[in-house]
Amino acid sequence: MTDETLDDPRYEKYREAGDILSTVMNEASERVEVGASQLEVAEFAEERIRELGGECAFPVNISVDEEASHATPARDDDTEFGEEMVCLDVGVHVDGWIADAATTIDLTDTPDLVAAAEEALDAAVDTIAAGVHTGEVGRAIEDAVRGRGYTPILNLSGHGVDQYDAHTGPSVPNRGVDTGIELEVGDVLAVEPFATTGQGKVGEGNDAQIYELSGSGGRSVRNRQARQLLEDIEADFGQLPFAVRWLDDDRAEMLLRRLERQGVVEGHPVLKEDDGVLVSQAEHTLIVTEDGCEVTTEGIF
Repeated sequence: MTDETLDDPRYEKYREAGDILSTVMNEASERVEVGASQLEVAEFAEERIRELGGECAFPVNISVDEEASHATPARDDDTEFGEEMVCLDVGVHVDGWIADAATTIDLTDTPDLVAAAEEALDAAVDTIAAGVHTGEVGRAIEDAVRGRGYTPILNLSGHGVDQYDAHTGPSVPNRGVDTGIELEVGDVLAVEPFATTGQGKVGEGNDAQIYELSGSGGRSVRNRQARQLLEDIEADFGQLPFAVRWLDDDRAEMLLRRLERQGVVEGHPVLKEDDGVLVSQAEHTLIVTEDGCEVTTEGIF
């Protein structure tokens, strides 16, 4: 495969999604300040995506302090930003072709932690090209984070994005490993280093406000209300993740738990480090080329 492959129309959709995401991320980031509403920031970003001609690839993630991923406001959430480390992770798709990016807004006066994630992302972008092993990319990320005196989150990784699939192969680790694959021209990756003041491992919290259809289990649902909700989810979101607050049903959380027990949907609890720890994140989506990569979400940092 050569760079001529990148003239395929789907790559223009990737680029269009990236342009929308860059605009939305910059506008949403300016709204993150002490006393501002998390829900209002999330809803602003999601509505702005639609105004610009895209659709949400997943709910806006707003992770604070020890949280790393899968945190999004609940319906009628009144949480306000405090003096916190805020990671804003946004996804856009155009006809299913996805851009995924994240930035960290520091309300704690810990700029070196933000710089660690951003420099690790820069190192990854500088390393990536066709023929480069994903473990080599992970080593560049790890070296940059540790060089700032912090720890990469070792059990989170970057990933591929495909049409209507926000998390596919290949995996792009945040540490140097010997396992993995060699990248090829045309691979589309969301590379997302995390830096932490903690031990570098996240676990699942108790709360899940993000769900998606499960790849396992049948679709036979006997409860009428749960079956109707499932039909709405399939029609509105397909295989993409969605937020509980997006569902126009006051019983949504109860019905989702029922569907989850049947293996029809899968919840994504918040992923977090230890209490008292801070986490930063930086992420771009990029297209692998013969001698480097093309960043589709340029202009965020």
